[in-house]
Amino acid sequence: MTASTTRRTTAVKARIAAVSAIAVAGAMLLTACGDQTDSGSKESETKGNASSAPLNDQLPQDIRDRGVIKVGSDIAYAPMEFMDENNKPAGVDIDIAKALGKVLGVEFQFENATFDQLVLGMNNGRTDIVMSSMTDTKERQQGATDDAKGGADFVNYFRAGSAILVQKGNPEKVTTLDDLCGLTVAAQRGTANETLLNETQKKCGSNKIKPFISDQDSDSITQLQTKRADAVITDFPVALYNELNAGGGKLFEVVGQQIDAAPYGIAVSKKNPELRDALKAAVQKIIDDGSYAEVLKEWKAESGAIEKATINAGK
Repeated sequence: MTASTTRRTTAVKARIAAVSAIAVAGAMLLTACGDQTDSGSKESETKGNASSAPLNDQLPQDIRDRGVIKVGSDIAYAPMEFMDENNKPAGVDIDIAKALGKVLGVEFQFENATFDQLVLGMNNGRTDIVMSSMTDTKERQQGATDDAKGGADFVNYFRAGSAILVQKGNPEKVTTLDDLCGLTVAAQRGTANETLLNETQKKCGSNKIKPFISDQDSDSITQLQTKRADAVITDFPVALYNELNAGGGKLFEVVGQQIDAAPYGIAVSKKNPELRDALKAAVQKIIDDGSYAEVLKEWKAESGAIEKATINAGK
């Protein structure tokens, strides 16, 4: 969920490539999801995986003993993370986590929660990490935002920006953020998409945006579908997914270009640098061995690929 409030656009060619790439990711529009934990493999299986995992010894001892990394996530953000037809977590982040689990020798168990409570829940001990299409920002690193109290370190693993999603046919003739003035615009609470909406609002003068801020991005999409909102600001891969798949591709369209592309990061408590460093090593491992590329190819999300895992731990 994008970080910067200064607009940068990609070339039209890049957008067309991304649209084509994501078209086969699935055919699902999420409108709601409930709390869910994907409990996963048996203890004996976890121990067996750990014995052959190349990076297991880099994990903190308590996690090695437990055999599980608990992951906080807002699982309503297809194609990045969503509940499949069996009500199980699926998507890009889920499959990247499975690849990380193989090289670390542990299971990643996803626990569903509201996005703007994820870092707080981690810092309160509910989960070990957050993996939820969360943009790595200095504000989140420092705990300067309501959704990141206590701050977090980030292990970066993907890159994406924002996009504007409108009804098919673009009845309000929106082409840029400036065209949102005077319209009803939806965005998810606690995200940089909400920040982008607020920054755009400052430029509108007396012709104000009427914001609809929801706890889940899927609620924003529902507002657009029911024509109670004129546009949604959401992440670029999510907007493209809905353009191409919702209602058989007949409901929505993306206008303009990707805005403010920035890294997604796995959030880790500042009190747990050992886990943070192990995750960085694991991300780089799956990049190097090709399993990362395989996941992105499966979801047609190659446009978000990175070549090098990095850590940001703002002071």
